[in-house]
Amino acid sequence: MSEWNSYQIQDFVPFSADVYFRMLERMGETFWPLQLFTLAVGVAALLLALRGKSRIALLLLAPVWVFVGVAFFAQRYANLNWIGQILGWVWIAQAALLVLLAATGRGTAGPVESHSANNITGVLISLVGLLMFPLLAPVLDTSWTQAEVFGLHPDPTGVVSLGIFMIALRGWAQWLTCLVPLLWITLSALTLQVLEAPWWGALFAVAAVAVGSLIGQSRVVLARPGR
Repeated sequence: MSEWNSYQIQDFVPFSADVYFRMLERMGETFWPLQLFTLAVGVAALLLALRGKSRIALLLLAPVWVFVGVAFFAQRYANLNWIGQILGWVWIAQAALLVLLAATGRGTAGPVESHSANNITGVLISLVGLLMFPLLAPVLDTSWTQAEVFGLHPDPTGVVSLGIFMIALRGWAQWLTCLVPLLWITLSALTLQVLEAPWWGALFAVAAVAVGSLIGQSRVVLARPGR
């Protein structure tokens, strides 16, 4: 036990900030201008979820999760950290779950009310993923190729998907699909903290707000008559 107590978070991050951010940049350079298409997919999925077309929104997200699982985790992140291969399979499994839910309609939400607290939270979280990460490039005075974008990089993909799941799904399906993005967002926030990236706190905030909203909605459902 004392041996484990000697470890710190940085002992589990086997790469430097320069190496990690260069990997993110090369991801953007390799697939440019695919970012424009994936951003459009993210916006479309969000709008479809808000209009109650949850099953179509989930189908749009599924190939994005496969792409990030293979192109980012299996082919790139795995070269820096052995857990990359495992994460790749986890993201592919998440994509399969989305297809299953879309095909069966289990746990999907119908037309939603725009003033619903959980839906408003979902929209705000999705917008953080769609807008904040690309805008970090000019804010930090770096090139656009270094910008993280939904559909290519896991952080914005996880954040946007988390927001959409909060809108498009309900009950056990919502909790199950939110689990993977929540775990990745937390893991990424810890990694960025070690790498001294200034936006790591924003990821922790997203995870905390999402969990709080999910718990709040669960309590409302349990408190309804007949439950």
